[in-house]
This record gives sequence, C-alpha cells and structure tokens, in this order.
Amino acid sequence: MTKYQRQTRLLIAVDCIVFGFDGQNLKILLIKRGFEPKKDHWSLMGGFVQATESTDQAATRVLKQLTGLEGVYLEQFQTFSAPDRDPIERTISIAYFALIDIHLYEKQISDEYHPEWFPLNKIPELIFDHNQMLALAKQKLRYKAALHPLLFELLPPKFTLPLLQNLFEDVYETTFDKRNFSRKIMSTGLLLKQKDKDKENSKKGAYYYKLDKKHYQKNFHKFLHFIPNPNGFI
Repeated sequence: MTKYQRQTRLLIAVDCIVFGFDGQNLKILLIKRGFEPKKDHWSLMGGFVQATESTDQAATRVLKQLTGLEGVYLEQFQTFSAPDRDPIERTISIAYFALIDIHLYEKQISDEYHPEWFPLNKIPELIFDHNQMLALAKQKLRYKAALHPLLFELLPPKFTLPLLQNLFEDVYETTFDKRNFSRKIMSTGLLLKQKDKDKENSKKGAYYYKLDKKHYQKNFHKFLHFIPNPNGFI
C-alpha cells in the first residue's frame, strides 16, 4: 500500500505576518495578491508548501519571493483550518509572524508585488481570513512583549522614553499619560539612564536609556504590572 485509503487530499499553505517599527509607529507589511480569487486585493504574504520542503522552509521562501525579505526570523504561531476559508480548494494555512526594524530591511523590499507598510490603525480589508490571522498575531505579540524584551530589540541601543512610549502605545493600542508612563517604567528598575540627551526632537532634550538585559528575565514580573491586562493577551 503506497497511500492511505479513503482519505481526502488537502492543500497546505503558509502565511507570513510581518510587523515593523519605523521609529515612530508599529506597522504591518501587506502585498497585492497576484492571482484569482481576490486578485489585486490586499493580503498577507502567503503561498503553498511544496512536496520537498517543511513549513518553515516554505515560509522563508514565500516571504523572500513576495517581498524580497530574507534573514528574517519567523515564528510559527497558529494553524487556520476552517473548511471554507479558501473558496477554491480545502486549504489549511500555518501562520508565522515576525517583528523587524523597517529601516534595517528597507533596501531588501521588492516592488514586484507592491508591498506596503500600513499603520495598525489603518489596516485595509484583507482576503479570506487574513484579518483574523492578523488580530490573533497582535494578541500573540502583546503577550510575548510582556514577558520578553522583544520590543526593545526594535529600538536603537540608546533610546528616549518618548520613543519607547510611542512603541508601546502602538503595540497595546492605548494611550499612556506621559508622566505616569515615565514613573511606572522607571519603577521597574529595568532601564539604565545614560549621561547624554537627544536634543533633536525637543529644546530641553530627553535623556537616553538602555535596557538592563541582565535583570530583565529575573524582574519581568515588575514589568507585567505596567502592561495593560497582560493576561488578556495569552
């Protein structure tokens, strides 16, 4: 027997959700779909898994083919398997997400499929169940950011509190009072104040800080008190 009998054949796809930070806002990378159905509609970067590759290999290949991006760490986070999610054939999609510095990768971006960065509050209607994928990826990102110094990797080695506040407000889709944000973030003891200031964005200047990575994992529970309802993002 060379095949399992009386079993339905299914297609397996991968979809890549790429978040990027440009120094001011967190954004999502989208492309114009190149074939029917839904040709020219906005879409995540997706494609089918080939017979000779793993889903991880497929995600890496698809992302490079559709956007030009390579060397990006992709993390698998959920499978989407509703029977009617694709109107053509039964297709199960395995979703991956990544978080990158937009400026670091901007020269790699290809124009072939018209990739474009969208702020999280201006996402267009996406094909199939891609809006659902994105919503769940945002929840995953928020949860991981509360437990690990994930978001700090998008910042320069030295950063100001206003820049840090911009990033966290975008990720958690909320607004922090400037004074309360500074007080709470400093109360964690996880930031190391530097001697120099950023004087380009304000007359008075804002001090630079660095993340104390040595003590982050040990004291992450202090940071959880700062995150709005972190248990809601699991």
